[in-house]
Amino acid sequence: MLRGRSLSVTSLGGLPRWEAGLPVENLLLFEVSWEVTNKVGGIYTVIQTKAKTTADEWGDNYFLIGPYFEHNMKTQVEQCEPVNDAVRRAMDAMNKHGCQVRFGRWLIEGSPYVVLFDIGYSAWNLDKWKGDLWEACNIGIPYHDQEANDMLIFGSLTAWFLKEFVTDHADGRHVIVQFHEWQAGIGLILSRARKLPIATVFTTHATLLGRYLCAANIDFYNHLDKFNIDKEAGERQIYHRYCMERASVHCAHVFTTVSEITAIEAEHMLKRKPDVVTPNGLNVKKFSAVHEFQNLHAMYKARIQEFVRGHFYGHLDFDLEKTLFLFIAGRYEFSNKGADIFLESLSRLNFLLRMHKSDVTVVVFFIMPAKTNNFNVETLKGQAVRKQLWDTAHSVKEKFGKKLYDALLRGEIPDMNNILDRDDRTIMKRAIFSTQRQSLPPVTTHNMIDDSTDPILSTIRRIGLFNSRTDRVKLILHPEFLSSTSPLLPMDYEEFVRGCHLGVFPSYYEPWGYTPAECTVMGIPSVTTNLSGFGCFMQEHVADPTAYGIYIVDRRFRSPDDSCNQLTQFLYGFCKQSRRQRIIQRNRTERLSDLLDWRYLGRYYQHARLLTLSRAFPEKFHMEPTSPPTTEGFKYPRPPSVPPSPSGSQASSPQSSDAEDDDEDERYDEEEEAERDRLNIKSPFSLSHVPRGKKKQHGEYKN
Repeated sequence: MLRGRSLSVTSLGGLPRWEAGLPVENLLLFEVSWEVTNKVGGIYTVIQTKAKTTADEWGDNYFLIGPYFEHNMKTQVEQCEPVNDAVRRAMDAMNKHGCQVRFGRWLIEGSPYVVLFDIGYSAWNLDKWKGDLWEACNIGIPYHDQEANDMLIFGSLTAWFLKEFVTDHADGRHVIVQFHEWQAGIGLILSRARKLPIATVFTTHATLLGRYLCAANIDFYNHLDKFNIDKEAGERQIYHRYCMERASVHCAHVFTTVSEITAIEAEHMLKRKPDVVTPNGLNVKKFSAVHEFQNLHAMYKARIQEFVRGHFYGHLDFDLEKTLFLFIAGRYEFSNKGADIFLESLSRLNFLLRMHKSDVTVVVFFIMPAKTNNFNVETLKGQAVRKQLWDTAHSVKEKFGKKLYDALLRGEIPDMNNILDRDDRTIMKRAIFSTQRQSLPPVTTHNMIDDSTDPILSTIRRIGLFNSRTDRVKLILHPEFLSSTSPLLPMDYEEFVRGCHLGVFPSYYEPWGYTPAECTVMGIPSVTTNLSGFGCFMQEHVADPTAYGIYIVDRRFRSPDDSCNQLTQFLYGFCKQSRRQRIIQRNRTERLSDLLDWRYLGRYYQHARLLTLSRAFPEKFHMEPTSPPTTEGFKYPRPPSVPPSPSGSQASSPQSSDAEDDDEDERYDEEEEAERDRLNIKSPFSLSHVPRGKKKQHGEYKN
């Protein structure tokens, strides 16, 4: 409980709620990030998806602070006048002194207010602000580091705005400011150096040095306590950035990070243990029809099949109904994202499928943006050939249907040998000849600029997966993000994910991991690792993640070769599942989406805010040490219907028998299992009050 002379907080179904005395109207919340209205990476997704639940809680007392870019302002922000007088006066004061501050509503769910600073307009202050930063914390920024200079301007403007705001805002309200990542950290450092009366939270989504070290193929997690931090940062020429990040961490009243694995990393890299872990969530929208996501899977799978027909024309000697679509997507970080171990496991999977003479084919998509010239001519030709064949078949079908119709009207059974004339046969033969190709289907859909040194293509050459007829695993590198306007694969990312069977993200460095989380919400099974925040979160909350379609590869306590073998077994087991078993697994995966809803995960942010109030204003607010939000009671047990997962009830052959499917039908009751899962996660907005007379026992709340 957080208690003060005029504030008390109680728990409603595990969530802190304000009681009468000092309601939330007497508090103001600012969130500062370089990615407010400005999409750079995953933090944009965090802030954008969280905005609705935060705006619902704080109303007009919630503001986001970010950089101003004209193209973003035109497409994402509705400009308006501030309704808060203190905000308006702070903006006016800054504008009078040569700044340019914009205000409006961000056009996303929740429509939060945004305060945006024009960085270029205030660049004339750069040298002065470098001096201010040096006086505050003895951190110097090199002239040539344009990004760090921009962050200094952004942070200085943020601190200036907060100073004007709290100086003018003398009506008794308390201000909480949350800063995301090192890019926003200078605003926090300067605010604390100037002793502004605000409560501060700093959130790191990934440490700077951790990302650099992992990208260098260093055994990072087993040597966390052995790194010479200053030396490593200096060698990579990011020492000043690292100092900014570390100073922000130690200046904040409350330090948070997004996962347990990143908390361990931050403790060693930044020398402070996080106070609260705040997992990342999503806005989960449930369909009114329970199994609508299954219908969407079938619809978008058919779209992907059309692309595959064109890409593999002339070599389409596999059954598309027995073809599984796997994919990996994200930034092109070959080692950090696990593309290296994924490719090696695909080589081993190909060997297993060929050895067991499986009729299952696996088509794997790599959706990772790289430098390209344009689309591959051979790939475009494949889609043109497919369309030509479709048009030919359609015209012949029209003529065939008319002749069949006329014969039936005459009361005759037509002679199938005569119903197709010579012209029809000629057209069909020409169509067949057009599908002949002398080369193998291309591995990449685009012309790569650095083809010879590209890590994915170099590995493909080494393992020899060139889409030959004998390969049961086919590879397609699509080196740009998906778009519905693409002439090759006209699908948005969400549509593509829904059409695939499995997302594979065996990351070595993944502080959270939105890609497997998005798969889960859409009911698509995924592979993750125990080095990703998402994987750690699922291990904590789900007794048997594999049964729910979350395959967690151990990359922390196993050798790379053992991890690769484990991933290969996961993929091979998935290939052996029957169609019904995959449907059951997708149903279970989709039910986990409740765990990833901001309505559940938002409680961790609430706790961080309550904690920072108690530390920033101890004379007014007191928080009992036993009151972090409980996570007990939110663990999904292993489903009893199929032991221990659909892949566990397989025969040794890639296809299960009909008898096995019938036996599974008897043991599996979808409604009963779904109801059990619903009971295993408590409603985040339960209205059951904690009895006032009952005191919480020590240890009952456990973060």
